[in-house]
Amino acid sequence: MAEKPKILLVEDEMPVAKAMMLLLARAGCDTQVATNGAEAIHMAQQDNFSLITLDWDLPDVNGPDLCRRLKEIPSLSGTPVVFVTAREEIQNGLKAGAVDFITKPFEACDFLSRISSLVTKNAIA
Repeated sequence: MAEKPKILLVEDEMPVAKAMMLLLARAGCDTQVATNGAEAIHMAQQDNFSLITLDWDLPDVNGPDLCRRLKEIPSLSGTPVVFVTAREEIQNGLKAGAVDFITKPFEACDFLSRISSLVTKNAIA
């Protein structure tokens, strides 16, 4: 039996994090939530995540800076990062190292299909 994909959600708004967790749980994913950048870096280094989602505006760091910091850690450099944010700065997010950008509010089916596609690609690679 294949292991469930593990996804780290970096989101400081708990209602949003809970909604994402519910959607991903229904899709068969295990999720953990970090509410700030320091916590995200610590958690990402402690576990082997299939994918990391990032909010843009976090209490201690902005999303692009956090994305760059995550990508500088050798063990995390290959982990796909997806921005899930109300900001519409797609190019800046991609330049920081993200592989995709989902704008809030998002449609549940769109969110799940894009995340599932990336998790599947990462599992095959």
